[in-house]
Amino acid sequence: MINKIKELSAEIDSLKAQTKDELEALRIKYLSKKGEISSLMNDFRNVAAEEKKEIGMRLNELKNKVQDKINELKESFESISGNDNSIDLTRTSYPYHVGARHPLSIVKKELCDIFGRLGFSIAEGPEIEDDWHVFTSLNFAEDHPARDMQDTFFIQQGIDVLLRTHTSSVQTRVMEKTQPPIRIICPGRVYRNEAISYRAHCFFHQVEALYVDKNVSFADLRQTLMFVAKELFGQETKIRLRPSYFPFTEPSAEMDISCNLCGGKGCPFCKHTGWVEILGCGMVDPNVLENCGIDSKIYSGYALGMGIERITNLKYRVKDLRMFSENDVRFLKQFESAY
Repeated sequence: MINKIKELSAEIDSLKAQTKDELEALRIKYLSKKGEISSLMNDFRNVAAEEKKEIGMRLNELKNKVQDKINELKESFESISGNDNSIDLTRTSYPYHVGARHPLSIVKKELCDIFGRLGFSIAEGPEIEDDWHVFTSLNFAEDHPARDMQDTFFIQQGIDVLLRTHTSSVQTRVMEKTQPPIRIICPGRVYRNEAISYRAHCFFHQVEALYVDKNVSFADLRQTLMFVAKELFGQETKIRLRPSYFPFTEPSAEMDISCNLCGGKGCPFCKHTGWVEILGCGMVDPNVLENCGIDSKIYSGYALGMGIERITNLKYRVKDLRMFSENDVRFLKQFESAY
């Protein structure tokens, strides 16, 4: 037993390891449950009683010697790794994936910037609303189809709590608390009870604008519309206004722009008309002003609203509205350089 201990002690003195795998192999050989040290410990039970004290001390010394040698070799590997100047710890991890804004966020920011240059400030409001701010204050009749559950998501039918169907509710909240002049835009998400398809969704995004002051005319509205259209789609863009109806504006109109694909000559995208509809607008109905505590005999105003998805489709040719809410990275990566 003593001779075996001396042989292992000499062997340990000459241990070397070139790699971490070799070091692990040495640890297993000497210190594992089936290693050399454990084998000697098992044989220790057969040692004569008068020799147990000496051999026990030698076994403990041998075990500590192996452990110290393994640690020494391990520290040498760590010191070599720490002195490796070929690794730049300040370098950005590679490959570095650049994030991208959502296309709806890009268009929303662009619209806010355009209206901001005209002096409009941003106003926001709750998405869970009441009947007064969404319908009644905006001159909707009691039997208007928008009040039906088939068109609107009602949370509590009895007390008329619902998900807003347009951001016009933000306009009424601002008019209730602020006296003219008022010049705001209201971007946000809205909800309507519609079947989801490539051309419709149960939620979408709007940007609405409101300007109320003395002597505001339809000519002011038209000039604003022209500026916004040219900033969005280019200086060659033309607009046309068609009579329409909205409960909260009178007179009301829908605005078309010259098709930005064919330049107004006619193509399948514009159904060969040369025009594409993008928004609704009009002069604020006097009843709406009065409902919100503004004297309609002194003040007048205009309002307009557009769907952000609609504008995004025109700018980036997105053919399926569902792609905006699917979070497909392949789709989003196309907009890395769009801002």
